[in-house]
Amino acid sequence: MKSMSVCRVTVSIAVGAALAGVAACSPGSSPDSGKDDRTAHRTSTHVRSLAALRSVEKTTDGADSAKVESTTTVGTLMTMKADGALGWADGLTGNLTITYTGGMMADTMRRAGATSMPARYLPDAYYARMGDTFAEQADGKHWIKYAYDDLAKLAGGSGAYLKDQMQNTTPNQSVKLLLASGDVQKVGAETVRGEKTTHYAGTVNVADLATKNSSLTESQLSDLKKQLTQAGVTTETVDIWVNSQDLLVKKSEKGELTTGRMSSTAYYSDYGVKVAAQEPPPGDTADFKDLIKQHGGIPGSSDSSSGSGATS
Repeated sequence: MKSMSVCRVTVSIAVGAALAGVAACSPGSSPDSGKDDRTAHRTSTHVRSLAALRSVEKTTDGADSAKVESTTTVGTLMTMKADGALGWADGLTGNLTITYTGGMMADTMRRAGATSMPARYLPDAYYARMGDTFAEQADGKHWIKYAYDDLAKLAGGSGAYLKDQMQNTTPNQSVKLLLASGDVQKVGAETVRGEKTTHYAGTVNVADLATKNSSLTESQLSDLKKQLTQAGVTTETVDIWVNSQDLLVKKSEKGELTTGRMSSTAYYSDYGVKVAAQEPPPGDTADFKDLIKQHGGIPGSSDSSSGSGATS
């Protein structure tokens, strides 16, 4: 494989991660709850659900860390699994093993020498360890550093939103989605992996939620909404399952993209688990920003210098 091909594989991974983050984590605005909610019974039920979710949001946020198992599908782009532990007491930190199981991303990773890679998350960047095939074309370096500030600059609105989400993502983000949606209902009692839970569900408007729940500038939001429109993202459904300690134990998000259906399911356990992530050795780390400069921008973008046109 040529060095250019290896670099473009790693860039595709970054863009795929950004798009998956936008699709699966986009917070959205409050749609009209509709006339049905104006009946006394439904209003009372809705208020009780919101009160319960506020407690869940606070408790889950205060737990600081958890073990995570997740699966994500983004159309034909990728199907991936992640397993590990994340902490959020002082910025996002943690270690995950990410395995691409299908889609174009799995094919490109296979050609790069590995479909599974360790990932380390620190408050200002995340690091992905590639295989030996990549290292042979990258001066012997196995790790790639993706600084959130660099992604924000190189990938337009989607990169800025990825930075915003990666630095603020916790399990309770799904709870916040439902609280902001204005369309939340209690589904009922269900058992998840042997644990008794309460199931809540709702629908959110992706582009509008980003306006309410992110710290992006008007320019960044405008850029993001343009890319969301190009990707065909409109709404998504969110389901969460909560245990008797008001902790999130499962979440599911589903939506539609122009490349196909997006879905993301995650399980959370062992809240409070000790989490420690270290920056990989500098001598074994290539910087994503430098790879972009050397090999010509983000594939599929209309502007290779900025990547602002990149879509799935």
